[in-house]
Amino acid sequence: MTFTGPAWKRGLYRSRNGKILGVCKGLADYLDFPVVWLRVLFVCVCLFTVIGIPTGIILYIVAALVMKPEPVVPFENEADREFYDSYTSSPTMAVHRLKRTYDSLDRRIRRIESIVTSRDFSWDTRLNE
Repeated sequence: MTFTGPAWKRGLYRSRNGKILGVCKGLADYLDFPVVWLRVLFVCVCLFTVIGIPTGIILYIVAALVMKPEPVVPFENEADREFYDSYTSSPTMAVHRLKRTYDSLDRRIRRIESIVTSRDFSWDTRLNE
């Protein structure tokens, strides 16, 4: 991951550069732990404990489904991270949020255009010359 700041501010994401689904690499990046040792630990836990290999594989797949994928472009600020998190959790809400933002910008631009293209604006600029 190329994020800056403490791990708890970056968030837990599934890595795009992982070996299988990126769960171990994402967890290792979040914990600032070497990914090789985390993979070895996971395999040892699956082989030598009560969990077993089938349960370990199921837990790995569930973790891959639950964890959000790592963003392609690093975040520039906290608002970018919040938008990405809202988009990955609810794409419909994120689209509505973007639509509201662009509608607001459109209204502001129309208001500015109406002021600049009005007759009063042209008279005021001629008088102030």
